[in-house]
Amino acid sequence: METTELLRKVRKIEIKTRGLSSHIFSGEYHSAFKGRGMAFSEVREYMPGDDIRTIDWNVTARFGHPFVKVFEEERELTVMLLVDLSASGEFGTREQFKKDLLIELCAVLSFSAIQNNDKIGLIFFTDKIEKFIPPKKGKTHILRIIRELINFEPQNRQTNISEALRYVVNVIKKKSICFVISDFMDDNFEDALKLANKKHDVVALRVYDPFEQDISGIGLVRMRDSETGEIIVVDTGSSGFKKGYVSSRLRWEKELKETFAKCGVDQCSIRTNESYVKPLMNLFKRRGRK
Repeated sequence: METTELLRKVRKIEIKTRGLSSHIFSGEYHSAFKGRGMAFSEVREYMPGDDIRTIDWNVTARFGHPFVKVFEEERELTVMLLVDLSASGEFGTREQFKKDLLIELCAVLSFSAIQNNDKIGLIFFTDKIEKFIPPKKGKTHILRIIRELINFEPQNRQTNISEALRYVVNVIKKKSICFVISDFMDDNFEDALKLANKKHDVVALRVYDPFEQDISGIGLVRMRDSETGEIIVVDTGSSGFKKGYVSSRLRWEKELKETFAKCGVDQCSIRTNESYVKPLMNLFKRRGRK
């Protein structure tokens, strides 16, 4: 991509997502993702209603009247974005491709993080780790992440979510918030997810296109698996195909939700043809009530 076009796209995404982070998500994000604990801030004179357990007896003895210790949330967090760049992200039938939605989600989460003084890092994965950007703070760092999201070309096309989860466990030593952003078209990642969520706080954001839920009634279709390259011709108008496809899709979605629940992972699903504001807000509010 030409530098001028790249910068224009980065600026467009920055304007949209930074505004959402500032005016909509900032407070909800802060409530949803807590700091590591309470750290001592200062002492002040005792006021009626203060918890007597917070009295600083040394300072009280020195001045002859009671003082209490004041604690503040030790806020700084590390946020990691585990971003699926497999070929299935290049699919989309309505407003945008899944990859376009993925980029915006990463941008809005990144700006929400830095507004709360958190570090943000990035892991691109397919069926291998494509790129690792260590967590840092600051707008310059966020803009680098957005540029990479727009311009990065992965070497592989398939998906291995377990590989990404194992990598973040091994590389990021401090407990972090880990957003896995993917369509989750993969199998057998439950064990890796469970292990990752024990060390970190894992959140799953599933992006999908509405056409993936029901493709019946459009006649003979030549289909190519974007990850394997396999091509088949199917009759989407047949009752057998419709029944089988819908049943299979519903079963897969049910099993995916059960996997997240068994692993204790918060999740939400976001469609390519709908705003991501409401699903994210609902996710943040659910976590904020915990």
